[in-house]
Amino acid sequence: MKEIIESSLQKAISYPEYRTLVKELLEQGKSTGLTQSDALLNYSLLNDKRMKRLDKTIKISEETIAKVKDVKEPQTWLVLTEGWCGDAAQNLPVINKIAEENPNIQLKLVLRDENLELMDKFLTNGGRSIPKLIALDKENEVVNTWGPRPSIATKMVADYKTEHGSLDADFKKDLQVWYNKNKGNNVQEDILSLLK
Repeated sequence: MKEIIESSLQKAISYPEYRTLVKELLEQGKSTGLTQSDALLNYSLLNDKRMKRLDKTIKISEETIAKVKDVKEPQTWLVLTEGWCGDAAQNLPVINKIAEENPNIQLKLVLRDENLELMDKFLTNGGRSIPKLIALDKENEVVNTWGPRPSIATKMVADYKTEHGSLDADFKKDLQVWYNKNKGNNVQEDILSLLK
């Protein structure tokens, strides 16, 4: 496991590098990931706009800032993501803003489809769901994980799947509305519980 993590860390990029990568791929008519399709490209275009907006508008609470500043030991937050992922687009800007509050926290991103060996160690209910944050200590040992979505959204997904069997376009739209109303607050609460 440690070798897989360290191999992924060597390929990891910063949040600004990730944003640039997504933008450059979009200019070439591509999304991140090994599979290319019009649908993934359209999701990526939408997500790029979403992230641009969230990078400007997300506010981190005073409580979150105070708790994050209490982190005294170096940590790396290694996040598996892809540009076409709606949950990643909603959550990465918040995670980035939180990490920026403390120089002891280094945020590193890797593309899921290029790091399946790592992804397969951190499945959610047997699936390769992203974003997936893997919190590492200074020895690159896993201290916690988070993802693929905030706890309230996770419950919404589980409840909907129980009632309807799978997620449909209407639910996905409702989930995006929830994200917009929540403004990253649930992600902040979840991340604070990881730090305790």
